[in-house]
Parts: sequence; structure tokens; C-alpha cells
Amino acid sequence: MLFIELLATFFLVLLPLLSILFLTRASTPKKQSSPPPSATVSPPRSYPIIGSFLAVIANQDRRLQWISDILQVSPSATYVLHRSVGTRQVLTANPAVVQHILKTNFHNYGKGDFINGTLKDFLGHGIFNVDGESWKFQRQVASHEFNTKSLRKFVETVVDTEISDRLIPILSSAAATGTVLDFQDILQRFAFDNICKIAFGFDPSYLLPSLPQTKFAQAFDESVTISSERLRALIPLVWKIKKLLNIGSEKRLRIAVSEVKEFSRKIIREKKHELREKASLDSVDLLSRFLSSGHSNEKFVTDIVISFILAGRDTTSSALTWYLWLLSKNPLVESEVLMEIKEKSEAPVFDEVKDMMYTHASLCESMRLYPPVATDTKEAVNDDVLPDGTVVKKGMRVTYIPYAMGRLETLWGSDWAEFKPERWLEKDEAENSTRWRFVGRDAFTYPVFQAGPRICLGKEMAFLQMKRVLAGVLRRFKVVPALEEGVEPEFVPQFTSKMKGGLPVRIVERDENE
Repeated sequence: MLFIELLATFFLVLLPLLSILFLTRASTPKKQSSPPPSATVSPPRSYPIIGSFLAVIANQDRRLQWISDILQVSPSATYVLHRSVGTRQVLTANPAVVQHILKTNFHNYGKGDFINGTLKDFLGHGIFNVDGESWKFQRQVASHEFNTKSLRKFVETVVDTEISDRLIPILSSAAATGTVLDFQDILQRFAFDNICKIAFGFDPSYLLPSLPQTKFAQAFDESVTISSERLRALIPLVWKIKKLLNIGSEKRLRIAVSEVKEFSRKIIREKKHELREKASLDSVDLLSRFLSSGHSNEKFVTDIVISFILAGRDTTSSALTWYLWLLSKNPLVESEVLMEIKEKSEAPVFDEVKDMMYTHASLCESMRLYPPVATDTKEAVNDDVLPDGTVVKKGMRVTYIPYAMGRLETLWGSDWAEFKPERWLEKDEAENSTRWRFVGRDAFTYPVFQAGPRICLGKEMAFLQMKRVLAGVLRRFKVVPALEEGVEPEFVPQFTSKMKGGLPVRIVERDENE
């Protein structure tokens, strides 16, 4: 295997010269930041040994959009990308294929050696980086944390406390002083505090008025960023050599991961001591559940908790960042959401967020266009044939792309580019009813929360948290993006998607009559 990688590297040494020639030919006055119309898109040319490497390089700054364009013009919304040295990868936006790999033939598609090896330094044997019995055990124990009683307690204690004691005061201060805030950063801090309380039973106090830079949070962010870069690397051998030599980004990753895990082990030791001192805890967090299940190995439990922090920190903050930007561009939708929030304000907190149908639909619509997890990759355990006839060989990667699926006209109609919550709603059947009824899509057409046996355990928790934040914030404030006129934020797909450069906003107190 090493010989093949070295051979590939030898040929790839020539690629910069070829790339310059290719890019020079491709560079014309037509080059724009916006995606080209589908009619001009064609599958990339493949060459011996290097496959479609030149086309990948030419589109590396817009790889996700480029792949989405290709899938839009592919007859079955599935395309086989030829990579270097004869390797191939299946890319798909076909719901039937998604159902096949996530449910029908679930056991044939796992994380695989590529994903596991790339993310092992950071995620270890956590739930998002393993298959089989270890995955099944972690999911079973964690599932107890997502029952109705736990969700209600989460909303009414953890989330509400963070909103009232930290988020609202920061927004009030910004409104009074005219300060521009990076709302993406604010939301990440908010979500980080929440998930640490749920996962560790520990409050990192990341959303304080001073917006502190805590060592744990910074190390975690560094670990996420560099691990994401590994996944997107055009030549994985490069980061492997850097790791071997302990230089550059790999040296920073080693230091960051070490800090994350050392801090986690400290919390685990303290939690073990707490469990020994008390026969039962008033608040049972995820860490307590795993330790009480008989698994006290610090390395294993650390991996588990890191995975859950990753899931809880970035997904909701990503979804809300893009949602608030879309809301600012669609005042009619904002008006409907605000009306619903005011109507529900007299209800108990849990019931309030649970019954916000229009807001729920608008969140689904936002995540259709800007999914927190833009792509997900599986690896074939054995040879297979996908429902559209695509042949998959053992060891091939199959990647389904929610970002592309949300942009397919065949799935969402000719108005797919519009932010339209009503596509998820219909009026209640009762005569003269003005109430909305939510009409969901199947999880394979809309795999934002995955589907099948690996469907996201925290889906309901995420919706409850997001709706509670929106109810708490929008009732009092208007969030106004402070971007330059005509500037469109850039969607950056990492483990979870982000808005490049953050979302600068001004906070405006709402008029009581608004």
C-alpha cells in the first residue's frame, strides 16, 4: 500500500504544472463566485493514473457546489468520481440509494478504514467513528438521555438558564451600545455550554459577557478544524507525512487533541469521585450514565464524550446561524414566526416550543438549503449493486450529499431555491381552521439527521433547543446582519457546516407593538 501511495506521489509531483495549464485554459471572464447554470455542467474528464484529479483541483474552492452541479445533471443523481491510482468514489443525491446504504443494506456500509483512520486521533472509538458492537452499546446507553422526561428537563433547566442568564444579557448590552456581534460565535458558545452540561455535567462558562477564550474550547475547535482538513485533503499522504514528522498542522492537532483529552480525563476523574460519594445524583448526565454502566476506562469514555460534544456543539449553532440569515432576507417568514412565538408565549415553556409548527417548518426549510452536515461517507464491506445500477466494489466509498439533495428540482420542484416553509405545511383539515399541520418528508429524501439505524439520537433535542432560542431571542430582539450590501455568506462544509468569517449582526430591541 505504501508503494502505491509513493508511486501516486511521484506522478502527482507533475500535477502543479499540468494544473497551471488546465486552470489557465479554464480561466475566462465568465468565472464567477456563483454556481454555473446546470446546462453548462458536464462530468469531469478522467485520465490514466490521475483520474479526475485536475478537475478536482480546478474546483477545490467550490468542491461541494461543483459536485452538487454534477449530480443535478446526472440521470440518476449518482456519479462515480475517478480518483488517482484507479480508486473510485460514488457520489449520490438519490433517495433510493440513500435508503439502500443507510437502511436496506445497512450492514454492508460502515465507517470504514478511510474515515476511521483519518479521524481516529481526535474521535478515537467514539460513536461517530466506530461500527458494530461498540457503536450499538454507545447508542443504547446514550438513548436513555433522550427520553421525554430528560428532554423536558434539558429545555426547562439547562437551555432556559443559559438563555436568561447569559444570552439575553449579552444581546441587551449589544443593543444598548450598538455593538456588532459575530452571532455564529455567540451560538457556538451557547451550544458548547449546553452540551458540556449534558455530556459532562460540567459548565465551561464559555458564554460570559467577556466572551472568554477558554483553553478547552480553543483546543476543541482546533481539533475539529484540522481533522476536517484531513478529510478534504486531495493527497492524504501529505498529512500522514506531516504527522510522521510532527510538523505544521499535524503538530498543532497533536497538541490540541492532547489538551482536549487531558481536560476530559480530569472531568471524568472528578465525576467518578462524585459518583462514589453519592448514592444517586439529582442530575444524571451522559458521562454519569456511561460510568454507571460499568465502563470506567478513561480513554474509552473520553472518546464517547468528545463525539457527543462535537455533535451538540456545532450542529445547532450551524443551523441557527444560517436560519437567522435567511430570516433576515425573508421578512414575511419572520413575521409569521414572530406571530407564532407571541401566540405561544402564554403556554408552559416545553409546550410552547413543542407546538411551534411554522417555526419548525422554517427550520426544516433552512436546513434543506444549508444542512449542518453537508456530506456523509460510508465504505462498502463487500461488493454491491445500488438501486440505480451503480456497481460498488469492496472498499469503495459511497458519499451521500444532503446539500445537493436539498437543491434537486426532482425532489423539491422548480422553486427549490426559494426559502419557503409552506412546502412543509398544510392547513388543518378542520373547517375554517387557520392552524398549520406539519407534513414531513421521509428521512431518505431529507437525510439531514441521517436515517435508518444511525438516525440522530439528538434530533428532538436539537429542535427543542433551536426553537427555545428563537422564542427567547426573537420575542425581544431583531437580529440584523451587518454584511456589506449584496454580499452572500460562504457555506463552508467541515464536520459541520459553518459560515465563513462568521455572521456579523446588530441587535435591535423590538418595539412592543411589532
